Amino acid sequence: MTLHLKKAELHCHIEGATPPELALRQARKYGIDTGAIIRDKAYVWDDFTSFVRCYDAVASLFRTEGDYALLAEAYLTELAEAGTIYSEIIVSPDHGNTVGLGADAYIEGLAAGMDAAKAKTGIESRMLITGIRHLGPEAVIATAEYAARLRHPLVTGFNLAGEERMHSVAEFARAFDIVRDADLGLTIHAGELSGAFSVRDALDHVRPARISHGVRAIEDADLVKRLADEGVVLEVCPGSNISLKVFPDFASHPLKALHAAGVRVTLNSDDPPFFHTSLAQEYDIASAVMGFEDSEINGMTRTAIEAAFVDEATRQSLLASLHA
Repeated sequence: MTLHLKKAELHCHIEGATPPELALRQARKYGIDTGAIIRDKAYVWDDFTSFVRCYDAVASLFRTEGDYALLAEAYLTELAEAGTIYSEIIVSPDHGNTVGLGADAYIEGLAAGMDAAKAKTGIESRMLITGIRHLGPEAVIATAEYAARLRHPLVTGFNLAGEERMHSVAEFARAFDIVRDADLGLTIHAGELSGAFSVRDALDHVRPARISHGVRAIEDADLVKRLADEGVVLEVCPGSNISLKVFPDFASHPLKALHAAGVRVTLNSDDPPFFHTSLAQEYDIASAVMGFEDSEINGMTRTAIEAAFVDEATRQSLLASLHA
């Protein structure tokens, strides 16, 4: 068990962090039948397409600022209880618009929950606004423009998520230029459902500091070397990768090989209850299943803090806390 280790997370989709029990409470609140997406207190899906459908159905159960405050506070409190000192949550203003709440109220609700969790536990957190790839380049540009003008103190980065097999990375370069000019940190989903080429395209067209997932870079030795040489950080989510059948089992997962090759890697939970995991469990898997030493896992946590989209004063405070 790694409960004694301090933890940090760079990659978790906030709606995807909804425990099934909370989803059921929200469904009762709004009179929604969840039989198609929750059975025996577990989410029901069988491939990436049905996972996205299930995810969107769960997201639709949160409809007010108070709902989102509750979700953020609950997740961050759970993290803090497992020894987490920092979390970045991936948020989608498109979800706020879809449920009729609006993007601003969506962000404010999440911020209220983040503030409440910090007051209660001390956990530091930030939001990364994400564009949804399968909605197309124009929609993602609109989301990028929103992120760029928002100037919210807890919104510090931008991501691109969704169906990775739709559209080329180059089609989203303009969106990333917009948020880069607004001094937001850049990360992008690549190298998960699509192969090593998608990681290379992300590096060439977006020039991100981090890659969300990126694990299929292992298919290209030259690309692995490039990642190591350029110091690009991978937000690795082993439990997610196994659940989505990116790799058949933890023995074949490339985290160990990427780490050995000098790639800067971090541990993350992605959409934890959907994949029957948690950040604490990801740390446990790294230790007990993959055989990483505590010092190596601490190094990944340090990498996460070094790569976090925060101001330098906050970074130094987190680094000091890590070694306290």
